[in-house]
Amino acid sequence: MTPANVTDAVSRFSAASSPRARLREAASTSIVWCAAAMIFGLVAWILAGLVWGGISGVSWSFLVTAPSNGGRAGGLAPILVSTLAILAICLAVTVPLGLGTALLLSEFTLRETRFSRVVRFSLDVLAGIPSIVFGLFGNAFFSITLGLGFSILSGGLTLACMALPLFIRATEEGLRAVPDDYRKAGAALGVAQAKTIRRVILPAAAPGIIVGLVLAIGRALAETAALIFTSGYVDRMPSSVLDSGRALSIHIYDLAMNVPGGDRNAYASTLVLIGLLLIINLLASVLTERWLGRRVLAVQ
Repeated sequence: MTPANVTDAVSRFSAASSPRARLREAASTSIVWCAAAMIFGLVAWILAGLVWGGISGVSWSFLVTAPSNGGRAGGLAPILVSTLAILAICLAVTVPLGLGTALLLSEFTLRETRFSRVVRFSLDVLAGIPSIVFGLFGNAFFSITLGLGFSILSGGLTLACMALPLFIRATEEGLRAVPDDYRKAGAALGVAQAKTIRRVILPAAAPGIIVGLVLAIGRALAETAALIFTSGYVDRMPSSVLDSGRALSIHIYDLAMNVPGGDRNAYASTLVLIGLLLIINLLASVLTERWLGRRVLAVQ
């Protein structure tokens, strides 16, 4: 480095350390912390309101009994069963198809090919389509054309169509974030590409996969409009996936909007939905990390 460069670097450092620069840095830091505090405060405010309105209605009997009197009394047992069945169908379709598509886009095709651009553009468009459109599509295709009617299976397949774009894009970005050195090292050692992906790339991309899975679960559990047209309104205990079933989000909407005197159970059902979402997301993260961790240990 020449003396001129040293002098220039020292002058830039001095300017950056000036009172004005320190003031700008302090102001930027304060803005960031204020934004984070506002988000935390908003979430805390919403949760506090839900807890205040519904914690008195949450009990073991509320979880294991059927609703009665239009939902004003009783519990959530058949609704929880229907919700979990719809979610299971959604994930059973979303995870293998989404992971396979993400692997195709990130590992087996070049990023700037026409095929890749078209697929990514299509996924971005699908991710922005309103849920009511997916509901009408699910009703026309799964319920009527395929003859599944208003059923848990129709609802789960419709939610899979909604969750796939989010899961694919998040998983693809997670796979692309893995350094290319991992792939080159596997090729240099003569390891098959499929084995390198299974043993090295997927464990390294675990954070992105978990993010995609959490987004898919969140969208599936929170949807209402799409399920009204596909899984139906019936609040009895389903005997198979071809029976109609009321999801928890639909039950909350019905209690809040259509049932006079159902506010207490609506708040309690909302607390159960949030708790269910947190538990399922935690389980998905733990199981994914453990499975991928065993893959890493097997390689070592």
